[in-house]
Amino acid sequence: MKFTLKELADWISSESGLKVTVQGDENFTIRKIATIGAATESDITFLANKKYQKHLESSNAGCVILSPDMANVWSKAALVMENPYVGFALVAQKLDTTPQQIKTIAPSAVIGKTATIGRNVAIGPNVVIEDDVIIGDNAQIGAGCFIGQGTILGAGTRLWPNVTLYHNVTIGSNCTIQGNSVIGADGFGYAPLNKNGNQNWIKIPQLGGVTIGEGTEIGANTTIDRGAIEDTVIGVGVIIDNQIQLGHNVEIGDYTAIAGGTLIAGSTKVGRNVTIGGGVGIAGHLNICDKAYITGRTFIINDIMTPGVYSSGMPATTNKEWRNNAARYRKLTELFNRVRTLEKKIP
Repeated sequence: MKFTLKELADWISSESGLKVTVQGDENFTIRKIATIGAATESDITFLANKKYQKHLESSNAGCVILSPDMANVWSKAALVMENPYVGFALVAQKLDTTPQQIKTIAPSAVIGKTATIGRNVAIGPNVVIEDDVIIGDNAQIGAGCFIGQGTILGAGTRLWPNVTLYHNVTIGSNCTIQGNSVIGADGFGYAPLNKNGNQNWIKIPQLGGVTIGEGTEIGANTTIDRGAIEDTVIGVGVIIDNQIQLGHNVEIGDYTAIAGGTLIAGSTKVGRNVTIGGGVGIAGHLNICDKAYITGRTFIINDIMTPGVYSSGMPATTNKEWRNNAARYRKLTELFNRVRTLEKKIP
């Protein structure tokens, strides 16, 4: 696999809409992408953060993707553009070595008689596809996946091994779902009943499904519950990291990003272009507006109605300082009452 700098520049420009200028020989050939420190003469690397500029002096890279204000610090071949990190991402796509499945159906796959399988579909060993499933063209289904009755898998979508899609789940085209994720399991729906002095729980059947828009990516070991009555809905171009839990009837707007370990309780609606950091907890039945940015370990218990940055996590400090602060926090009510008493004495 190899590409000239002109081919890479044209690819980045066509996919991103950004202007890309080739510095040096347009016919210089690149074979793979590498870090600044490890790159060789046939490799391409990138510089998106100025604090790594010092590493360019000793780099052996054949080409560097960098911004116009950094072009003068590199004398060899370069792809010059306003957003080098986007350039890196698109070149990485072009030079991606992730193996594709052979477009065949493994003999051990079990496929329902009324399932519809598109053209050029890859189905790995021990896959189970139930009746009335629809699989779009060029889909890839990894070993050990389960696809329940009535589920629709869009064209070009890829399931890595051991993904479970329950019944009546709709996945758009060109999505990626990483291994061991579960889409469409029952939401946490129970009605409390006090009976004979015990708290009993009456299960509420989860009658909705899950709908996921095109181009969405879902990380490994993530769970998305089906809706109680209507569907749980994930928008277009959403990126969801590993080990995330989305409760029943959660709605995630288009192009939102959610980092690992986040938990979102049922019926919460998250807007478009929202960024949610790792380990965030969001209570149920809330509304998060478009373009909110929630930093890691934040706990949200009220609606967010105004775009901006929201935080509540406590940054780490030394144990001694943390203990001192904890001791002072215990006296917060006492100090508050003393201040209020003093304020009343001020004429």
